[in-house]
Amino acid sequence: MNTLNNDWLKAMQLEHPLVIAGPCSAETEEQVLDIAQQLKDSDATVFRAGVWKPRTRPGNFEGIGALALPWLQRVKKETGLLIAIEIANATHAKLALEHDVDILWIGARTTVNPFAVQEIADTIAGTDKIVLVKNPVNPDLALWLGAVERFQKAGIKKLGVIHRGFSTYQKTKYRNNPNWQIPIEVKNRFPNLPIICDPSHICGNRTNLLDVSQTALDLQFDGLMIETHNNPDKAWSDAKQQITPERLKEMTEELTIRKQTFEADESKQALKKLREEINIIDDELITLLAQRMAVSDKIGAEKKKQNVAILQQERWNSIIDKSIIKSEPLGLSKEFVSKIYKLIHQESIMHQEQVFKQ
Repeated sequence: MNTLNNDWLKAMQLEHPLVIAGPCSAETEEQVLDIAQQLKDSDATVFRAGVWKPRTRPGNFEGIGALALPWLQRVKKETGLLIAIEIANATHAKLALEHDVDILWIGARTTVNPFAVQEIADTIAGTDKIVLVKNPVNPDLALWLGAVERFQKAGIKKLGVIHRGFSTYQKTKYRNNPNWQIPIEVKNRFPNLPIICDPSHICGNRTNLLDVSQTALDLQFDGLMIETHNNPDKAWSDAKQQITPERLKEMTEELTIRKQTFEADESKQALKKLREEINIIDDELITLLAQRMAVSDKIGAEKKKQNVAILQQERWNSIIDKSIIKSEPLGLSKEFVSKIYKLIHQESIMHQEQVFKQ
């Protein structure tokens, strides 16, 4: 994976992060061409449209299928935009090659299936197509990168990944939790691998698109994939998360592209001092966590001695409630505190299980 590079992205010579835009689904030829014409004068470089739409449950609109591929060819011819579609199997891949689709993306449901990924990789082996791999629905970094490696071994040199968030059993303000630490880890491991953010699928609504897009740019993502429709409320799929081409133009103007490094010496020194403070606090946190686990070990020994179950649900609920009440006036969100304490609780249970086994 160390040979992965973003030469294909550099070759585009963009003055801003890559913008991929277009409807969730290609519905009619008129709709596709109208949206593309409106995007031609925006920051969008790539026109996306769902041709085959895998849905969670049958009975919903599942795409026009191959009939829409000539529509996309017209888009490229008449607007100069590159075209991109999702492919889920070898048949889709073959049809995409026949219609000269520029960018093929692998959807989250496909990424979780190594058999399907390998079949697609074998079908497009050795081509010059750009392949973008969306993260799997579950937060599994190895599975995500494993799919990328299959395309790399098939001789695909133009590779990238798309962060579209992760499913969770808990209700949050997101359709799919961003779990930013996972794409950050991808960037840490493979700094030359382009990473695109899909705020539409993270949010599930158009309200939070700007905030999520800005966060992605703040984290040095290489681009955005935003679902764009000429009449979002009437869209045949995922209506709530689509915006108009006009709103897309407004959004790209509102977004701020950050500098990668500090330039002034004074700013560098201020940052160095603040980071030193962070290091001291982090050291204290590690020490306190170790002390907490040592107490948890003692509690485990008492539970074992008295033959008491490890999980005490009432006590656990009380800890969470009190922690949230104390943290809110301090500017810590309920979601953050809850997540941290759940991890601490899980570690405490593991420690006590070891005590029980001794």
